[in-house]
Amino acid sequence: MHPYIHARTTPDKPAYIMAGSGEAVTYRQLDEQSNRAARLFRALGLQAGDHIAIFLENNARFFEICWGAQRSGLIYTAISSRLTAGEVAYIARDCGARLFITSKYLAERAAELVPMLADVPNRFMIDGTLPGYQSWEATIARQPATPIDDETAGHDMLYSSGTTGRPKGVLPVVAPQAIDFDSPLSAITRQLYGMDANTVYLSPAPLYHAAPLRFNMSIMRLGGTSVIMEHFDAEEFLRLVGKHAITHTQVVPTMFVRFLKLPADVRRRHDVSSLRCAIHAAAPCPIPTKEQMIDWWGPIVWEYYGGTEGNGLTMCNSAEWMAHKGTVGRAVVGQLKICDEDGNELPQGEPGTVYFAEGRPFEYHNDPVKTAESRNARGWTTLGDVGYVDADGFLHLTDRKAFMIISGGVNIYPQECENLLINHPRVIDCAVFGVPNPEFGEEVKAVVQPRDMAEAGPALADELMAYCRQHLSAIKCPRSIDFEAELPRHPTGKLYKRLLRDRYWQGHTSRIA
Repeated sequence: MHPYIHARTTPDKPAYIMAGSGEAVTYRQLDEQSNRAARLFRALGLQAGDHIAIFLENNARFFEICWGAQRSGLIYTAISSRLTAGEVAYIARDCGARLFITSKYLAERAAELVPMLADVPNRFMIDGTLPGYQSWEATIARQPATPIDDETAGHDMLYSSGTTGRPKGVLPVVAPQAIDFDSPLSAITRQLYGMDANTVYLSPAPLYHAAPLRFNMSIMRLGGTSVIMEHFDAEEFLRLVGKHAITHTQVVPTMFVRFLKLPADVRRRHDVSSLRCAIHAAAPCPIPTKEQMIDWWGPIVWEYYGGTEGNGLTMCNSAEWMAHKGTVGRAVVGQLKICDEDGNELPQGEPGTVYFAEGRPFEYHNDPVKTAESRNARGWTTLGDVGYVDADGFLHLTDRKAFMIISGGVNIYPQECENLLINHPRVIDCAVFGVPNPEFGEEVKAVVQPRDMAEAGPALADELMAYCRQHLSAIKCPRSIDFEAELPRHPTGKLYKRLLRDRYWQGHTSRIA
């Protein structure tokens, strides 16, 4: 259950392949380079429990660093390559990084970061250098490729994406472990998804996000091979499935939408018959979208619900989902609890805040207030989502609590309208949220990314609002629609709805208009 084992048994097998460049890193190379990284960390005085920060695009060196940290007991924070220099500096300082690694690809922001990270003693750059950075490759090349004497398992401390506020570092509470321990995720990937040493896993998302990082590292624990896309492109994804005989993948619903909006002849051109398991999560998936994907790819689609916090997990396969359309599954880690505003547990079918009991403990780094807010009096933890559990124990999400619209005293969860709009043939992406209304407090607003921006205007807005009224009650439908060339989505699929919504609330000191 560790790359060092596969370096002994299958040393020349690729641990991962970069899809664009074609660079393959074998298990022998991964083991040697991660040993050199661990040696360097110790040479710089870093001990188990110390923090490092990784600010990289999908780079071939990414996992060499992560496994070096993992086998030396370090806590490693992967930072989104989409952030501004100020946002990166905030995370690096907040996590207490003693070492910071970036790349020449991110040179512009890396240069801005030098004075901001003056108190980080060790700064390195991959694929070149700038003033203020040492060469990562040259530095670790001077280290031996043998294991350090005091190996112990390190782990990630990732930051939530900040869709509802400032990013929060999620620190799991774990006891010391051997580096080759059998992680809960590895057990799930084997038992439910059928992953093993023969798995070929296509990873289309940024590696700094929790799911791509952890799933790819699980593949490497099992001895399989990951194919890493530097950037997602719908048709290129399909081409890679055929080229590498991909068996497993993980995507987000916006990728499903992109696949389905490819011309039919393009979709037919590519062979996806090798796929045995396609996992999706991170954002709600509209029911028609998922129905079409199952019809195309077959009953191989799995869904799960969880967060960076890892406090609980639900899961369902295609058959379960078809029997409970819209569900995100039953609990496989923790126990589902639905509570009202006063913390009282609600009966089946009634929506409320989703909690997990008996889940994995976690803390928000440097933020005891947010840690306390994530728990109720019984110690159950929540990610802030709203949903209900049906008679068979399947969870159905209705929305993030922070995006609930209160209009005239009526609670409106905008996800239902978003799910409807995204399936309109002239819509590529959309966001629905509450904006000020002097009479009702809030009213429903939609911001739409049209298939053709030239069509944006009153006529299309009227068409889309009429479409909504055909399928939803009037209270759930947008009173107005604005258009954007592109919505602010995190590369993992999460929508930064807060950035859109905040524009309409400027000048308001309260969310009560």
